[in-house]
Amino acid sequence: MDNTTGATYHDIDLKEVLAGMARAIVDDPDSVSVTEDENESGTVLTLKVAEADMGMIIGKHGKIARALRTVTKAAAKMADKKVTVEIR
Repeated sequence: MDNTTGATYHDIDLKEVLAGMARAIVDDPDSVSVTEDENESGTVLTLKVAEADMGMIIGKHGKIARALRTVTKAAAKMADKKVTVEIR
C-alpha cells in the first residue's frame, strides 16, 4: 500500500466504528453506547443497546454479533491495536 499521503490508520476511532455499525442496525440508535477500557491484553470495547434491540445486534445464531466483532477487529488491526468486543 502506498502511504505517501501521510495518512495513518492509527487515527481510527474504533469506538465510533463499532457505534456507527450498531446504530445502522438497531431501531433506537440513540440508545447505542460504546465504552472503552484498557487491560493487559489490549482494548475492550463494550457495546450497549436497548433491550428491545438486543436480538437485532446478536442476529440469528450470533451472525451479526460475529460480523460486528470481525469488522471492528479488522479496523483495529489496521490501527495496529488489539481489541475485544463485548455486547451487553
